[in-house]
Amino acid sequence: MTVDVDAVVIGAGVAGLAAAAAFRRAGRTCVTLEATGRIGGRAFTDHPATLGGSPFDRGASWLHAAERNPLADLARAAGIALSETRGTWTRRVLIDGRAATEAELEAYARAWERFDEVARARAAAGPDTSLADAVADLAGDPWLAQIEVWESTLIAAADPADFSVQDWHLNELAGSNLAVAGGVGALVARVLGPPAGTVRLATPAQHIAWQRPGGMVEVTTPAGTLRARACVVTVATGVLRAGGIRFDPPLPEAQRAALDGLPMGLLSKAAVPALTAERFGLAPGTSLSRRVADPAEPAMFFHLWPQGRPHAVGFFGARAAWRFAEAGTAATAAFAREELVRLLGGDAADAFGEAEVTTWGTDPAFLGAYAYARPGCMAARAAMDTPLAGRLAFAGEAWCTDGLAGTVGGAFLSGERAARMLVG
Repeated sequence: MTVDVDAVVIGAGVAGLAAAAAFRRAGRTCVTLEATGRIGGRAFTDHPATLGGSPFDRGASWLHAAERNPLADLARAAGIALSETRGTWTRRVLIDGRAATEAELEAYARAWERFDEVARARAAAGPDTSLADAVADLAGDPWLAQIEVWESTLIAAADPADFSVQDWHLNELAGSNLAVAGGVGALVARVLGPPAGTVRLATPAQHIAWQRPGGMVEVTTPAGTLRARACVVTVATGVLRAGGIRFDPPLPEAQRAALDGLPMGLLSKAAVPALTAERFGLAPGTSLSRRVADPAEPAMFFHLWPQGRPHAVGFFGARAAWRFAEAGTAATAAFAREELVRLLGGDAADAFGEAEVTTWGTDPAFLGAYAYARPGCMAARAAMDTPLAGRLAFAGEAWCTDGLAGTVGGAFLSGERAARMLVG
């Protein structure tokens, strides 16, 4: 059955919900199609029984760069409590099984300052190169790999040897870093869901014919075909690169090249039920890690008892995350427990329960966590700035060009912008 609407939005993540709400505010009829059984996309707060029902953000965990993140204002308007995390965590770094001394931590801070100075200078001078190449002159610093893990493997979910230094520089997330009471995914569902209107869950878009007569777009789904005057596609670049949606005619070469330059990175999490912080003499919110010698080394960086919740969350990204995604959740859970014991000592073996592991890399609706730009491909993020044929636009964290790429704030701004361009 064919249903006519002004606009159809593909994907009910943050970008899709923002686009749908913008269409509706402009007086346009809109339907959003979502392949999964829920809204929110990669902003998803779960309450798994393995964690005692406490909130666990499987995807987005914080509101980065809050001073320019529109979701921070939306949360405050809804009366949702926010708390600053940047600079408030207790940091503990181990070196060969012992806690780093104050002098070593001061050396770590100085190394980070040098890293920022060198990488920013290279990004500004050009030509674009990988982040690893940009800081190659710092190779003798024992803290370099640790910093590369934070700046590339964890924050960008990308291998520093495959990550554009200019993209890193553009998307540095300065400012407040806010935790959300109840979780980021819960915030998205509560604040963005209702204004978006009709969302058809478990209804994937299979085929988009975007040059139909009369200036129409036809979107084919298992439940039928929607015909609209405008279409915004907000699915992850991993799905688009894998051919998860067929386009007729095929996307132009410039857009296909942009997709090749913006692969999906992977940041995975393992949340482990934990006994009280007092047992280990550590404060809730402690950041716990060990110094690594290679950014590709399998290692987890832990956030212990976040916001007082009774679990520890281990983060790991890029090559190690993809490797464990292939190995499966049981292997990841086992490694998380091994890492905690390694960091806290053998007497910690009985302090942690079974881990809850994220699966963004193998989920066919996402195929990764968020997109990063390869060296020389930073301009790919702007490839979708102009709607195709005046009726097909793309939005999402991958296409954000204002310094918030890879974040829920960037996805929101991108979705609103795409809808505005099509409304005219």
